Amino acid sequence: MKTYSKENIPDQLIEAAKLISEDKLKKAEPILRDYLKDDPMDVNAMKLLADIGIKFRAYKDAGYLLTRALDLSPDYDQARLSYANLLYKRQLPFEALAQINILLKKEPSNIQYLTLKAVNLALANQHDDALSIFEIIIKDKKVKNNQLHLSYGHTLRAVGRIDEAIQSYKNSISTKTGYGEAYWSLANLKTFDFNQEDINEIKNLLNNKDCKIDDYYHLLFALGKAEEDRQNFERSMAAYSKGNHVKSKQVPWNSKGFSDECDELIKFFDESLIKKYKEVGDKNSDPIFVVGLPRSGSTLIEQILSSHSLIEGTTELQNIIALSRKIANKKNANSKSEYPSAILNMKTSEFKKMGAAYIKNTLDQRVTDKPYFIDKMPNNFVHIGLIHLILPNAKIIDARRNPMDCCFSCYKQLFGSGQGFTYSQNRIGNYYLDYLKIMNHWDKVLPKKVHRVMYEDMVKNTEFEIKKLLEYCELDFEESCLNFYKTKRTVRTPSSEQVRQPIYKKGIGQWEYFDKWLDPLKESLRME
Repeated sequence: MKTYSKENIPDQLIEAAKLISEDKLKKAEPILRDYLKDDPMDVNAMKLLADIGIKFRAYKDAGYLLTRALDLSPDYDQARLSYANLLYKRQLPFEALAQINILLKKEPSNIQYLTLKAVNLALANQHDDALSIFEIIIKDKKVKNNQLHLSYGHTLRAVGRIDEAIQSYKNSISTKTGYGEAYWSLANLKTFDFNQEDINEIKNLLNNKDCKIDDYYHLLFALGKAEEDRQNFERSMAAYSKGNHVKSKQVPWNSKGFSDECDELIKFFDESLIKKYKEVGDKNSDPIFVVGLPRSGSTLIEQILSSHSLIEGTTELQNIIALSRKIANKKNANSKSEYPSAILNMKTSEFKKMGAAYIKNTLDQRVTDKPYFIDKMPNNFVHIGLIHLILPNAKIIDARRNPMDCCFSCYKQLFGSGQGFTYSQNRIGNYYLDYLKIMNHWDKVLPKKVHRVMYEDMVKNTEFEIKKLLEYCELDFEESCLNFYKTKRTVRTPSSEQVRQPIYKKGIGQWEYFDKWLDPLKESLRME
């Protein structure tokens, strides 16, 4: 690895590093790109540019730079750490753990490495191992790491240790760094009530001129939830609106692009193609896909099904989306996608291989020997055609909810990653219509393939709907599914605490309290 003394560090690297420290990434990026044109072997510049790429979610480009840097300099630990962080952000915990373990061989007590290992173990559903590492680190009173308390809190929440999770989030707030996410994490429990002192402190932090942008929008969403709980709906909506406005600037979304993508899939996966590729995939019937919009009742469905003795709940798996991106073969963000057209160039034997690969690659996320498992990635509704080609015997459940309730619930939810369509009323409304459009198409070309569960019906007639759901899955009814809230399992979605309670009607019609401020959403949904 190229090294520099303080006297001979290239001016471009000094300038770029300074701009990065000031969060002026768009100014630093071209400097580093120009520098690498002159010195393409400088791994330090590669690492800095990759870190910018990770910030901008240009994961493919960042991955190329970091793997290139590690090929040239295998002992470049900071590049390996960045690569492990990238893999974590891409939700590839096992790949990330492989990189972290290399680092830990050199420094087994490194707190940063251990923390990253713990969060990846949690992502890999190995929560007991994750908690053990967190608890070892936290016992060291010298450790002052805000992210540590946040990550520990997230893991505690996932396994249902809520009182401890609350305390961990409060410990994070006390560090005075990254406090915004901690406040939002408390709000995101859905069962935590902020007192007036908490609300006053959130407002004080928002008015602090030194408040960082990430803290700022986290605090706004937390304030929105706090004011909503107190039925201060106008103040709540003001906070939600401002939070969404700020977040939307950070998470771009192309509504037309998504709509065009849906149209292309509809045109491609017509009846003739479905007939042509009938039964060519892997015959495995283990997966149960739960799709739909976020906040549509999908976690409730997962909890009910996971209460059955033969079904294991996993998480929102990335495998189908990753496969679609592999088929797309995009060189960069501006290049044309080859998905789904590339499917026509594939041998029929490849579909079976892709289905088998999906089953194999998801084994790591399964911790029991139950014969069936749930993949609860909601966005997979776009890829039902692909799922059918590679796994024709898989079950697919569409979780659906009243559009106003569902869309507004998305609007007031700050998601950990992705879901860029949720940060504007117009975006959400357009997305919901595209969802209906493509789901109607799947119903047409794949009749009876998808079982639909209406949230409102599940709430009103729970036992009847559960029996229909299990009948579709070709499974006998079990009383444990009716008592789903008693099932102890890991839940990592925003609804984790709600599904640990008996079913209730509170979530129906909540948007009506905010009716006067939701005209953009109603217009986008083409409602009068």
